[in-house]
Amino acid sequence: MKHALLIISLLFMSACVSTTRRAPRTALIGHIVFIDLKQNSDYDAVLRDSNEMLATIPSVSTYAAGRHIDTGRDTIINDYDLAIYLGFESVEDLNAYVIHDQHIAYVTKWKPRFESLRIYDMHDPTE
Repeated sequence: MKHALLIISLLFMSACVSTTRRAPRTALIGHIVFIDLKQNSDYDAVLRDSNEMLATIPSVSTYAAGRHIDTGRDTIINDYDLAIYLGFESVEDLNAYVIHDQHIAYVTKWKPRFESLRIYDMHDPTE
């Protein structure tokens, strides 16, 4: 009986311990770009070039790109055609990306076809 009570007590205490799962960090530096296209018909080509030209730059550690989704929430801002997220392990890696030939070629090719471009850089400090 003592053992049963001990086991039940241990199970109860382990259930009280926080089991909060924390999502993994993607990168220390986030470079987020929101693009409005002059012509929606450019979407597939600019996404393809983003995937081929930006995601393959060596200093990029994480990458995602796509259009906004309708989640049915009116608080979501969806005033862009394409969003690009690039993650970097350091400011130096971000700076290497900015001056990389593929990034320069991408910007040279596509920027004239953008209606607007918003760029945000953020730092996610480690704990």
